[in-house]
Formats: sequence, C-alpha cells, structure tokens
Amino acid sequence: MTETQNGGVFEAITVHNFSEKILEQSIHFHVMRLSGGFFLWVGSSPVLSNLAVSMSSKYDSMPLSTLVMGDPSNTAANSLAQRLAKKTKKQVYVSYSLPMTDNNFSLLVENRIKKELELHPEHF
Repeated sequence: MTETQNGGVFEAITVHNFSEKILEQSIHFHVMRLSGGFFLWVGSSPVLSNLAVSMSSKYDSMPLSTLVMGDPSNTAANSLAQRLAKKTKKQVYVSYSLPMTDNNFSLLVENRIKKELELHPEHF
C-alpha cells in the first residue's frame, strides 16, 4: 500500500510473522517491510539482544554492514544482514536473538528465511 503526503510517495509499513520448529526448538521470525528495505527479528523469546544494518554500496560488491547494538563478538546479526542485503539489494536491519550453538543450526535458520523470501517476496 502506498500513500502520498506533501507530494512524496510513502509505502506503508507491513508486518509478517512466521515460525518454524528447527532442531526441536521453536524459532519465531518477524519481518517489517519498510520503504526501501526491511527489518528482520529472529528469536525464540521476545528479546532484542542485538541489531545490525547492512546496505549495498556502489564502491564494493559486498554490502556495507555494522552492528548498531549488542555484543560485537557475536557476528551472526551482521553476517545475516550482509547476506540478505546482497540477495535482496535492499537496506536490511537484523536482530538475531538466538544462542550461537552450532553453524548447522544457523544455516537451517537462514535457509528458512530464504525459503520465506522465495514464497512471499512481497513481505521483504
């Protein structure tokens, strides 16, 4: 949905939620589509433990990425934001509020996000 205010066109923020049981753990996903990008929260409990942002740059093939808040030693949010920005060509905010157990678990979570992106691109 778009609307016009003061001569500018603005897209309405839309919200999309989905869940998945991954390795016997219920994982929740919350997507807010913004104008020119999206915010993605991933977690098993309602906690915003970190926030990363990533966006494409005309100077580099890899998107720029930074951690806005959270533990800098946990790179999951930064890495995921960067990969999603590269895939979607949009500005991406990511909060990855899951414990870092193993790479296989993280890969399964990311694959679920990519599946949702393919099934429902209108939400991203």
